[in-house]
Amino acid sequence: METEENILYHYTDFSALDGILSNSELRLNNVLNMNDASEMLLFMSGLCKAVLERFQAEGDLERAKWTVKVFSEERKKEFVYSAYAACFSCYRDDAAQWERYANRGRGVCIAVRESLLQKMTVEPLSLQSVFYQDDVSEHELVDTLYELIRQNQLPLQMTPGIRETLNHAWTASAAFKHPSFASEKEVRLVISPFEQGFFDVKPRYHIAKERIKKYYPVDLQKMCSQANIRLEDVITELIIGPESTQSIPILQDYLNDHGYPELAGRVTKSACPLRRKI
Repeated sequence: METEENILYHYTDFSALDGILSNSELRLNNVLNMNDASEMLLFMSGLCKAVLERFQAEGDLERAKWTVKVFSEERKKEFVYSAYAACFSCYRDDAAQWERYANRGRGVCIAVRESLLQKMTVEPLSLQSVFYQDDVSEHELVDTLYELIRQNQLPLQMTPGIRETLNHAWTASAAFKHPSFASEKEVRLVISPFEQGFFDVKPRYHIAKERIKKYYPVDLQKMCSQANIRLEDVITELIIGPESTQSIPILQDYLNDHGYPELAGRVTKSACPLRRKI
């Protein structure tokens, strides 16, 4: 029997659900447009601080100064190196998730098997558990960057190894959040489009009344085909939001008409006692 530990929950709206089921397309949105956009820069600053302190402790002021210079230049490129992600929670029918990410409880939650999503995920995509902490000094990238800079011959210069590690750092920063968000227990499907050599999907743009949003589409049907699994096997349940007026029979008709008869039998209504504030 499937347990909650290997199910991930994507809280969203019905328009996004239609994109996933009608077009087999999952949108990865710019992390800088999310409510925790500053976390990427916090991670990079923390990484810089941890490497810098090691060189300062050793009295290697030249490498310490160079480290500060490199990270200062990196932080100017936050949008260029911004990652794109789709967010999942480990919690089913959670009030905070409904309120924050599913149109204030009027949307839908898509439950997916983590093991199958992981099987579908190949480079340049990565499935990352978000880590919640203020101090990143124990992160593995600190050791890697420190060693690469320490081994760098004078005069210090940007090497391919350091550049690659900084790229990894930007990717890792997309899965970093302040401890105050720890209750979300989040997992992210992340892509870093700045690594052009491995990424050939073109961006698209969603035109809303208030602004234009850039996103990258992920072809779920192609991913399922390559992993030899069905999308209907990946999605285990659809949960209608606690404040949604969506009719279960109509949603089931939609699923049947779109070729998901098994999923039509796995539609439920949220039991969360969320009530919209008036």
